Amino acid sequence: MDYRPELVGGHVALDLVNTVAWRLDDRRRVDRLADPGNLRKWLTATGLKPSDRGVRTATYDALVRCRETAYAVLQPLAIGAEPSSADLAVLGELVEEAVRKASLVSIRPLIWRADSIADRVRLSVWRLFEDEDLSRLRQCDDDDCGWLFLDRSKNGSRRWCSSADCGNRARARRHYQRRQTGALA
Repeated sequence: MDYRPELVGGHVALDLVNTVAWRLDDRRRVDRLADPGNLRKWLTATGLKPSDRGVRTATYDALVRCRETAYAVLQPLAIGAEPSSADLAVLGELVEEAVRKASLVSIRPLIWRADSIADRVRLSVWRLFEDEDLSRLRQCDDDDCGWLFLDRSKNGSRRWCSSADCGNRARARRHYQRRQTGALA
């Protein structure tokens, strides 16, 4: 099946976290970035532009570490809990490492430039925490999905990562259950 990156998180850091499909279902869980072609497609779709030399294994490993660390911190926030201090410490290390290597481009607004893809992603995770209202962070209501997104709806009522995907499945399930209940009556 041809992979097409789904950028539904509302921020590149969330779209990175969402490269694991069916995160909450171990039987169906898929790491979309494990395939180098998919990784290249995701980088291109997010504007991170991989080099023509290809994406190295070290880049993949760094992105997965960043993705899983970001998820460990963001997922509890999305459901109204607090992340562990250990996960916060790892996140701090990742961001500090990226800032040490980055160049300051502008003070107003504060803009950092990083050369490596991994450092650019780490900086984007930092920007998520710096720039976004994380009270709007949500986890998809589908029991198996686990994707995270910023709810930018006016009334804060977004429930699914994608209304066309998880939302449609939920509506179809409810319809099926109503029909089953009606048939039994």
